[in-house]
Amino acid sequence: MRLAQTVRLGAWILIGLNLLMAFGSIWVFIRMAPAIEVIIEQNERSLQACETMLASLAMADNPEMDITRLQASFAAALKNAQNNITEKDEPAALDAIDQDYAGAFKKDAAARTRTVEAILRLGEINRDAMVRADKKARQLGNAGAWGVVFMASLVFLTGMLFLRALKKNLVMPLEEIDTVLTAHQRGDTLRRCTGPRLPKDVRRVFNNVNAFLD
Repeated sequence: MRLAQTVRLGAWILIGLNLLMAFGSIWVFIRMAPAIEVIIEQNERSLQACETMLASLAMADNPEMDITRLQASFAAALKNAQNNITEKDEPAALDAIDQDYAGAFKKDAAARTRTVEAILRLGEINRDAMVRADKKARQLGNAGAWGVVFMASLVFLTGMLFLRALKKNLVMPLEEIDTVLTAHQRGDTLRRCTGPRLPKDVRRVFNNVNAFLD
């Protein structure tokens, strides 16, 4: 029957929309995870290098500290930052640090000032990159959330239309048949199945029931 095909089609559409919404949500979270990973792994490494370089410079004024060891620690942190370039402005700041840090450990005030300024600039570059990456991740999350809301609304609307069609084409005709058969059992032999704008399949069933009662 065409009515049965319509019911099956409506049910499959609802199932398909629910699956589409589920896979869409998974896709959004899969896209967000790498963005957050970039924030943590790439820029955090450079900020850690900046902290190590500033700490080494700060402790260089302490006569009890091993200046050679501090300078080696500074060089190692600088190397880590040079191997973790993710922003276009980082090379200039790293070159400035590389050029002046040796003088900074030799008590050259001007070289130390330039080195500290370059380290601070490097940290600012990475913090700005983290803010941009975080903003991008939040925008993606918001877009995904609204996408899920849209899909949920579409599923709700489709479900309401499906229920309305099911009630009109299946539930109400069954109630009409039950009413007619019950009336016939109670002695009302003239009651017949009727209804406005009936689907072709339902009208055929009504005609068969009415013919049986005749």
